[in-house]
Amino acid sequence: MNTRNAILILAVGVAWARGVRVYEEFVDGAKEGFAVATRIMPYLVAMLAVLAILRESGAFQLLEYALAPMLGLLGFPVELLSLALMRPLSGSGAQGILNEILTRPDLSEMVKFTAAILYGSTETTFYVLTVYFGSVGIRRFRHALMAGLTADFIGMVAAVAFGRLLFG
Repeated sequence: MNTRNAILILAVGVAWARGVRVYEEFVDGAKEGFAVATRIMPYLVAMLAVLAILRESGAFQLLEYALAPMLGLLGFPVELLSLALMRPLSGSGAQGILNEILTRPDLSEMVKFTAAILYGSTETTFYVLTVYFGSVGIRRFRHALMAGLTADFIGMVAAVAFGRLLFG
């Protein structure tokens, strides 16, 4: 028996010993879970639709092309721009871009390692705000958004700095 199973059995045993109706509580929790899922579904669909439109329309590539000169001056590898833009929006989308970067033979090891650092140093800010704030009905979250995007920006700058320092 592994540790997770032992903890689960212990928790159920303690709850049962205290007189908690474990099965009924589980069913009530599952009902609440479905209610939360139906409340946040419109937010998730809207976010994923915008994300698909931006990626499939080539908007990310166009932005990459337009910002390449400025990013070069700042020392930010232009190959990481699509990852930097996708990461706050979608974890799976960002993981797909990271996989593309890591499997491209034309990119240097420094860019690949920096991409991995950037992926690990940032969060899916819009997804987190959509799911968590949407699930409890919070509609005004501009301060949380600014804090999250600021943390993402600092994580990206630090990722590039550490990538250059350690692998450049």
